[in-house]
Amino acid sequence: MTQFDKAIKTGRRLTRDGARAASTALSGGEMLQAAGDVITARMEIMAAGLVDPRKVDLKEMSLMSTEKVEALSASASAMAKTFGDIGGRVGSGLMTEAGHASRAATSIASASTPAAAMQAQYSYAVGWWSRAATQMLTMNSALLKGQADVMRPIHRTAVANAKRLKK
Repeated sequence: MTQFDKAIKTGRRLTRDGARAASTALSGGEMLQAAGDVITARMEIMAAGLVDPRKVDLKEMSLMSTEKVEALSASASAMAKTFGDIGGRVGSGLMTEAGHASRAATSIASASTPAAAMQAQYSYAVGWWSRAATQMLTMNSALLKGQADVMRPIHRTAVANAKRLKK
């Protein structure tokens, strides 16, 4: 892959990451609005039940906790998957980099001249910088995806409740 192809690929990834971040921010705002609407509607339901216990909506009262547990469980599962994936990626990257460092050390130690040793060291350093930048971009993408995945079940529940309770 040429440097130009890498730049295009990186640009596309950055564009996707920016779109994902913007979408997640919008979903977060929508989720907060929906949560406020749900809290308001449920407070009115609870107040009506306090005024007249015969009007207590037991079904809605039970949903208050079960839906939260379900949404938070799904969110926690998504978070665990994201962190597991990132941990695996970091571990793999460390092993790969250890191999690069070992080969570089061998090249530096077996260089026939000081200039050749410096060239081997320079080549490793430049390669490391490129690999580190790529790994950080990959991690950033994974974190943005993970953030969206973690928010999704809570967002879905809050928005569905707000819609249902507006009736």
